[in-house]
Amino acid sequence: MHEAIRTLSEIDEHLALRTFLVSHGISEADYVVWGSIKGHPKASGLLKQNGFAHLTRWLAHLDSLEPFKRTMNMLAAFKADIARSKKRAAGFALGLPNAIHGAVVTRFPPEPSGYLHIGHAKAVMLNKYFADMYEGRLLIRFDDTNPSKEKVEFEETILEDLRLLGAVGDRVSHTSDYFDQLHAYAIQLIEAGRAYADDTDATTPVEQPCACPPKSHGKLSQMAYERFHGIPSSRRGASTEDNLLRFSQMTRGDGAKWCLRAKISVDDPNKALRDPVIYRCNTTPHHRTGDKWKVYPTYDFACPVVDSLEGVTHALRTNEYRDRNPQYHWMIDALGLRRVDIWDFSRLNFIYTVLSKRKLQQFVDKGLVTGWDDPRFPTVRGIMRRGLTVEALKQFMLQQGPSQAVLSLEWDSLWAINKRIIDPTASRFCAILDDRCVSVDVLNGPVEPFTKTVPRHKKNPGIGTKVTTYANRIIVEQVDAASFALGEEITLMDWGNAIVRNKLLAADGSVSSLTVDLHLAGDFKATEKKITWLAPTTTVEVTLLDYDYLISKKKLADGDNWADFVTPTTEFRADAVADANVGDLGGVRIVQFERKGYYAYDGRGADGRLKFIKIPDGRAGSVASKGQ
Repeated sequence: MHEAIRTLSEIDEHLALRTFLVSHGISEADYVVWGSIKGHPKASGLLKQNGFAHLTRWLAHLDSLEPFKRTMNMLAAFKADIARSKKRAAGFALGLPNAIHGAVVTRFPPEPSGYLHIGHAKAVMLNKYFADMYEGRLLIRFDDTNPSKEKVEFEETILEDLRLLGAVGDRVSHTSDYFDQLHAYAIQLIEAGRAYADDTDATTPVEQPCACPPKSHGKLSQMAYERFHGIPSSRRGASTEDNLLRFSQMTRGDGAKWCLRAKISVDDPNKALRDPVIYRCNTTPHHRTGDKWKVYPTYDFACPVVDSLEGVTHALRTNEYRDRNPQYHWMIDALGLRRVDIWDFSRLNFIYTVLSKRKLQQFVDKGLVTGWDDPRFPTVRGIMRRGLTVEALKQFMLQQGPSQAVLSLEWDSLWAINKRIIDPTASRFCAILDDRCVSVDVLNGPVEPFTKTVPRHKKNPGIGTKVTTYANRIIVEQVDAASFALGEEITLMDWGNAIVRNKLLAADGSVSSLTVDLHLAGDFKATEKKITWLAPTTTVEVTLLDYDYLISKKKLADGDNWADFVTPTTEFRADAVADANVGDLGGVRIVQFERKGYYAYDGRGADGRLKFIKIPDGRAGSVASKGQ
């Protein structure tokens, strides 16, 4: 402590007649000493206790300068990230029950009936997180038990998306790999008197003598009605021989109206335990096994059994399955298989967002989007096409942690994280909207156009350079030109100041042309308007795209028909001309158009124009529903 006071005293004395430490301007010594003091945990207290007027004055002056302000902001953000990381670590430190380091096996079991969406991303990232945390393994298993919905295409895209997310499994398998074993286990349950064949109608809604459950939509089928009211099926008491015969007929494809149900309970308070269906008939050819099977296990039966067979130690499931956890354990116990621990986490829900694969498929089928990778879709491909980075997605998912709370999340926090990640590396360019852009004659400008090589990002020269053309005729946007007053001094960004000398208006009141006087000696700090501009001879045609939410209601209620809340217009296009440098981005995808925001390059359109999709930056205006 005494050593620190002595050092501060010596610096204070040295600064008595100096503005900076070693010269008339800021030097490396100022940065080093300033950083050392700011980084010392007790320096602030020592300064207050001991005065040090000259040192305090020097610190206050440096704190007011822009480079030091940026450093302090970065330091504050870093400390906040550290605090959040510690909080997350504390949550995850609760860990998995009965976990043994090096022996943990988690699994991600997607159904290949659609593309991965942001909800799946959370599930796989948590599974990956815990597998890595315990130096264990992550299994990817396709739950391919419904041939009516599943396609090889979806399997391939899911694997590609997992590679994008950095969540490649240690092994990839399919539930269909275990169809023979699962069928044998079903027979084992029948022989043990713990399963029975049933032909109670499970599809046709029928009139019932008493009220339906509050959340049901319309009438219930006979089976659903009986399960809800605790009424046993008329087939529940069938003999083992009859059940084996019926299941054999189902297996041959002769018992289409029959199913196999686990014999657990008729009236358990937990309705998930009321004799759930474990096998159904389906004659649709399977994309892997062809027409070998005419019966398929349900997820509720196959998942616990295959988890146990594959060595899974911890099944991570969203807490919407919590009522079915006892059912999961019953299947394993009834067959005498190895136990698996279940770990619940909350599912992701976002405002103005549909995550149901069935509903997303309808958006595709009705042509409301261009496909599963549409930038309006919450699929992994859709949000990445819109400019979301994998790192932002990872940070956001881990930020949610192991919370059990079911929340409707705003998109702004995710896009704000993304902005922090892309800003330091997004190349800066200029784009001018085509809509009535204004030609500007620049007096005192160059007689002949000339070019200059400048950094793509002033604060990060390492990401490369671009060539900017300066000429005596340029273009600016109509909205900027309309705001200029005669004699007003403005700043042409990356060039210098200019004074407005003449302004011609068209018959409709819009600006048709401008004349400005280049005034490079002007102070850009004194001007109110900093304007983007382009030399018209060095531009490329681009289309700027922006999107709204697909639905206009923040959260759909149970009785809502999603089709009633489809946003009428969700795509917004604006033609523009951009800095010719964007014609050769060299593999770079994310850029910033000055004063317009961040954009993701999306290839060339059918009209030959380069397409750029606007990336929300987390600010309220960029993530609000435009339909509102």
